[in-house]
Amino acid sequence: MLLLGIISLVVGFITGISILWTIGIILAVIGAVLWIMGSMGHAVAGRRHYW
Repeated sequence: MLLLGIISLVVGFITGISILWTIGIILAVIGAVLWIMGSMGHAVAGRRHYW
């Protein structure tokens, strides 16, 4: 999810499409939160680790 957010940010920035920029920010933040929670040892969505 983090990678998809970064790709959406880049594509939105290059093409000037603001909805892709917004979606990219949201996906990147959610992906970062899930990654941090998984690395701290918390079970995320029924998984011990989230990649």
